[in-house]
Amino acid sequence: MPSARSSMLDRASVAETPVKSEATRRVRFRGAGFVPASSRFGGWIALALVIAIWQAAGSAGLVNPLFLPAPLAIVRAIYELAMSGALWQHLSASLLRIGVGWLLGTAAGVAVGFAIGLSRLARSVGITFISALFPIPKIALLPLLILWLGIGEEPKIATIALGVFFSTAISVYSGVDAVPRNLIRMAQSFNVPFATIVRKVIWPGALPAILAGFRITASVALLLVVSAEMIGAQYGIGAFVLQAGNLMQTDQLLAGVVILSVFGLAVGKVINLLETRLLHWR
Repeated sequence: MPSARSSMLDRASVAETPVKSEATRRVRFRGAGFVPASSRFGGWIALALVIAIWQAAGSAGLVNPLFLPAPLAIVRAIYELAMSGALWQHLSASLLRIGVGWLLGTAAGVAVGFAIGLSRLARSVGITFISALFPIPKIALLPLLILWLGIGEEPKIATIALGVFFSTAISVYSGVDAVPRNLIRMAQSFNVPFATIVRKVIWPGALPAILAGFRITASVALLLVVSAEMIGAQYGIGAFVLQAGNLMQTDQLLAGVVILSVFGLAVGKVINLLETRLLHWR
């Protein structure tokens, strides 16, 4: 009797085995994390489609070229500016202001951000000042900076540096706060020096937030340089756009806008390369 029962159980288990294996094959593995991947050419195809529709509407006379010139007219305006040399004069002036202001603001912001993230005294003092001064539009301080620093490049560079500084400091100390504390405690338990903990644990952990802050501060610098050049500059993309708008030269105005957009795309590509190179461990 026991032998008959055991044989029945064996037949039942054999019959259930294919069912279990079939169910196992149907379950998808979902433990790879959430890493959304963008299409390589999707964005460019969409951009080309929009430009084609825009050009077709302009060629058909559906859009007044005074209010919205066709893409070919904008390309022609950029070519003429490049051939005359005016484009490089304006572009070099803006890039110099952006580069110097961004570097100064970033260096100060990284130093202050790490001090706030690592020091209790710096946190209590720094966060108070940042919270009070960050909401102030930095372009509103340009007249005061002109009184302090005189008429020249210094007020424009200082305006950019101020705007970059606050955003950088916030992103840096937020990134430091986001580093898992158990990693820091583990390093301390092995008597790792403080400087080594900062270099080997805190810096890599805060780097994603810092690079995200760089992406924001690059846009902030671009906005501030255009605003500052519109207020008080003879050369620069902002001054060129303002002059073209005053003369109703909308093709040149949009040429300046396109140049700013290309600059933003270039900065985004550079930061993407930095993320790929520095955050390969993610």
